[in-house]
Amino acid sequence: MAVAIGMFSTLPLSAQTVVKTTTVASRGTVSTYDPATSFVVTEASGPVTYYYSPNVVYRTSSGVVIPAAELQTRLVSGAPVRVHYVQDGDRRVIQRVVLRDRGDKDDDDDDN
Repeated sequence: MAVAIGMFSTLPLSAQTVVKTTTVASRGTVSTYDPATSFVVTEASGPVTYYYSPNVVYRTSSGVVIPAAELQTRLVSGAPVRVHYVQDGDRRVIQRVVLRDRGDKDDDDDDN
């Protein structure tokens, strides 16, 4: 029995850390859109600066992905958006930006 315990005690132990992130959504209007530096949204509480994750998805409230070539002309000052982000310390890191479809009265995209 002592031999078996000795064998198991020499096996390397590995620890796994599980990090849980929660995506939060916030609504407002585009204040500043600069793909290289900043994305500022004016929300009810005032302007909020968001930071880019490597894989931000931009789409319409009906679920259509907005091509990169159209972002500069569609994400203009005053455009209504919903930003889905994760909190990373004191930074809000964008996962997805939903731009309200033209003629759509609500940017509710919970089903998309």
